[in-house]
Amino acid sequence: MRKRSKPIQDVASDESLGASSLTRGLEILRAFTATDSSLGNQELIERVGLPKATISRLTYALVSLGYLTYDDATGRYRIGPSTVSLGYSALSSTPVVHCVQPLLRRLADKTGVAAALGTRSGLEMIYLANCRAFGPVTLQLNVGSQLPMWRTAMGLAYLVGMIQERRDDLVGQLIAQEPKSRRAINEALGEALESYQARGYVCSFGTWYSYINAVGIPFRPTDGSSLVALTCGGISDILSRDACLSTVGDELVATARQLRERLEDPSGAAFAST
Repeated sequence: MRKRSKPIQDVASDESLGASSLTRGLEILRAFTATDSSLGNQELIERVGLPKATISRLTYALVSLGYLTYDDATGRYRIGPSTVSLGYSALSSTPVVHCVQPLLRRLADKTGVAAALGTRSGLEMIYLANCRAFGPVTLQLNVGSQLPMWRTAMGLAYLVGMIQERRDDLVGQLIAQEPKSRRAINEALGEALESYQARGYVCSFGTWYSYINAVGIPFRPTDGSSLVALTCGGISDILSRDACLSTVGDELVATARQLRERLEDPSGAAFAST
């Protein structure tokens, strides 16, 4: 595999790194998913859709700044310590992520499946926190995992929690990305809106993977931070449709209520009582 022909140097002051370069550089970082240990130039070209010369210039800058690391032996890139530090700082400083973890643990233990908190990342959802029930079969998703929006309970919950004008714009983007799925997207959103109005939560039964069922609920922190979504999901043999509608949905609503109480209680009394 072709290796870099010149050593990495400090390019932090390179005037060519303007707004456009910043945007493209962030797209390169976004190309890495939770399942990628490393990516090569060709994989980045395919995922980001930029010319080889542009990819090479931007990865050169990202390596020099510590956001990527480069393996001379394989010619591949990994997420660097600066990116990890930035992500950790963002999560650790977010109150909702800090407060939700014990609630997710309790929800996972009580339902026997996985519980998670996520938010929007482009046209997908990304895990910010999660807990899995102890057992041989569970969803193998972790912080940083990305999910499709309109096919999952987490994504649908996020959509129903949005202001209508912004939701309409986002749905337009989803349809533009998948024009052949226009009808399916609109139907999924319509059903989610009806479910949320009637039950207080949304459901997804086999629309992402045929063997996965899930329940989701939007959550908007009162401190002004971004909209997020809570979800509880698992293999359909463990989490049946009936279980979603009879017990898990209500448990998720209760979890959202407890999370709000924790965020609104500066004394910490809510932590001791739940």
